Amino acid sequence: MGRVTCMGLTTLDVVQVVDRLPGPDEKLVASDGWVAFGGPAANAAATSAGLGAATRLVTALGTGPVADLARAGLAAAGVEVVDLAPDVADLLPVSSVLVSGRARAVVSRNAVGAPDLAEAAARVDPGEAGDVLLVDGHHLGAALVVARRARSAGVHVLLDGGSWKPGLERLLAYVDTAVLSGDFVLPGGARPGAVLPGDQRAVTEARPAPAEGVEALLLAVAALGPTVVARSSGPAAVRVLLGPGLVEELSPEQVPAEHVVDTLGAGDVLHGAMAAALAAGAGPLEALASGIRCATESVRHRGALAWLG
Repeated sequence: MGRVTCMGLTTLDVVQVVDRLPGPDEKLVASDGWVAFGGPAANAAATSAGLGAATRLVTALGTGPVADLARAGLAAAGVEVVDLAPDVADLLPVSSVLVSGRARAVVSRNAVGAPDLAEAAARVDPGEAGDVLLVDGHHLGAALVVARRARSAGVHVLLDGGSWKPGLERLLAYVDTAVLSGDFVLPGGARPGAVLPGDQRAVTEARPAPAEGVEALLLAVAALGPTVVARSSGPAAVRVLLGPGLVEELSPEQVPAEHVVDTLGAGDVLHGAMAAALAAGAGPLEALASGIRCATESVRHRGALAWLG
């Protein structure tokens, strides 16, 4: 098994399990609940480590009791942590999460308000990135530094494209494989026919683009740098662009609704498992299939990581 570095967001998640999501001004009694670290990069790192890859998480935790809880959880999961802001108080975001079967609601400030961590990231040794670097687009300045240096060192760079973030086009220039979520939309004004290789115009706002189709979206993202681009969509088939005119589909196992316990973090599991498979020598399509299998298994269990046992 190879080595994986995950670069991006860690949160502390306060999760409440409810029969249904509440309406305005409504109070519900939860049937279950827990507090644990979360965030796309952190969950992916814990998944990768749980599958046997030597895994490092480059993130921002800071100081304080909230950070201490996340740090302890990551250590227990076998993840080595590189904290880019070890002396910043009350930095770690707290996410409020409601889970109801396939439905969920999340409120978090993510990395909004975090300091620029590019200077701190410059001290990260690119030779320690391992075989795969997973970036989630959060802490973008730091991600750009780490991804650029990792790419030049021959490290495979994988993007967790959960959503468009301002400046993401700059990060995509260093990405080998991008896996987009079903919620990913092109920035306002960017149309697939108008996005050309080398076009790095800054975009400050993301708005849903007209429905040009999934393949057009994959082509548009590929034009910004990645060789392989895929788009997941919950239980639906994952479409994968492997090159011009070469599109494959991978269909997840269908989990009966009565067997779905919790979909929270399933996308993070997909990316972490895919990173571990890439680090072990799998090709992008094989690694993606592994990620899909793990994500499908995860929804049968409580939380993002209980499926690991």
